[in-house]
Amino acid sequence: MDEVRERVGVAADLAPGRAPTEPGRGGPGMSGAAPVLDASLVARLRAVIADGVLPGAGDPVRSVSRGTAAAWVDLLAELEKVKHSVAAAQARAAVALDEVTRAAEADQGVRAERRGRGVPAQVGAAMTRSPHAGASFLGAARVWVQQMPYTFEALRVGALSEWRAMILVRETSHLSPEHRAVVDEEVCRDLAALAGLGAKRLAARVQAIAARLDVHATVRRLARAEGERHVSVRPAPDLMVYLTALVPMKQGIQAYAQLRAHADAARAAGDGRSGGQLMADALIERVTGRDRADDVPVTVNLLVSDETLLAGGADPGVVLEGSSAGAGVVPAPVARELVAAGVDADAAWLRAIYVSPAGRMLATTSTSRFFPSGISAVLRARQQGICATPYCDAPVRHADHVLPYGEGGATSLANAQGLCVRCNHAKQAPGWVQRLSGEDGPEVAETVTSTGHTYASVLPRPPRALGRAAPRGGAILRPRRGTPRRSGSGSHPPGG
Repeated sequence: MDEVRERVGVAADLAPGRAPTEPGRGGPGMSGAAPVLDASLVARLRAVIADGVLPGAGDPVRSVSRGTAAAWVDLLAELEKVKHSVAAAQARAAVALDEVTRAAEADQGVRAERRGRGVPAQVGAAMTRSPHAGASFLGAARVWVQQMPYTFEALRVGALSEWRAMILVRETSHLSPEHRAVVDEEVCRDLAALAGLGAKRLAARVQAIAARLDVHATVRRLARAEGERHVSVRPAPDLMVYLTALVPMKQGIQAYAQLRAHADAARAAGDGRSGGQLMADALIERVTGRDRADDVPVTVNLLVSDETLLAGGADPGVVLEGSSAGAGVVPAPVARELVAAGVDADAAWLRAIYVSPAGRMLATTSTSRFFPSGISAVLRARQQGICATPYCDAPVRHADHVLPYGEGGATSLANAQGLCVRCNHAKQAPGWVQRLSGEDGPEVAETVTSTGHTYASVLPRPPRALGRAAPRGGAILRPRRGTPRRSGSGSHPPGG
């Protein structure tokens, strides 16, 4: 194992000012130290791949030889290996960045629990992933580089995909480093044995070895898994959501069997709905206690322009984040139908939001350090309920000052952004700065990280309003339970 660990190297090999010195990295026909893997070298390699011409690309389709088709298959396979090797290089770079950042912050006197809190967001932004995905990748990268050298070697040479390498980390998370190293060697030492091994078979093999090595840890993991049961909701296309319950297997199978039996009985009695529709409707009816799934009351936060609402406009509305389900686009006719249904039920609440001719929502201010509920509501409407950080799709949880309040930042819509909890904590990392730009157009929040990289987040424009000369505005419709009230889109300020 030591010789593999030596070949894989450590994250410090990619630290600033140091060149990798792993033996054998040059490949056949090369000697001496491997070339320094920097962004310019990778950019040139990427250009070769992007601009390269396929063999036989100019031949007529019916005259392509069998050998040319075989060359395309070989190219597909080799490019797939390149993807895996790239993931390994990204892992080394991410761990190196994390180690260097933590060391620098330790020298600055940052408390241990706060060191490196901005690294996952920076890794995610660099890889065009969400901060959550960046944190997941960084966590797995640490394990590959520091604890699982055979897994990392398989990833580096292209014998193992990033996803399957993630499975190895996940399925050994409950083991000690010593037992994890045994699993790593047994599964990944023989690279030929990984060929044809799918994700499920790989997970099963790792689980079997883990159970043999430490049965008590495996039992504790199962018990801990039952303690993590929960229900979640996330957005799906076309104004649908995925309602997911993570429950123990026996309970989940029993619940599914009951719903299936109900659907089969209903279809046998002549119900024209499909089995899936019957099961979904029965689930909602039993959870909510309603006789019909369509009768369930719900609060809908809808952002829609006055043109769409009042003048038959075609611009869609947006369902804002009113829960963890997130946001979704609503076609104009559906938006008008939602409004009409709320008005007919005497359960509609309208709030006008005014924006400038350039499409910027007008600001309101406060002398308080905390954003009043009115500004927070407009802020969520402006961002359509989604965190302002680039690539982050998490729902807004914090109304945040772009320029911190302690540094003179105003508690105003112009200095506000909606962030999820993780991103709000990440921006407080040492060396991070935020600013707003785009005075004559869309508002842009720019984040400058401790390495000097800048990432911009363009805030979405509100729906197009009625008439060019009229004030541009939108309306939030909120059907509410209890005693309803209605108010028109009067001339009151945002949040009033």
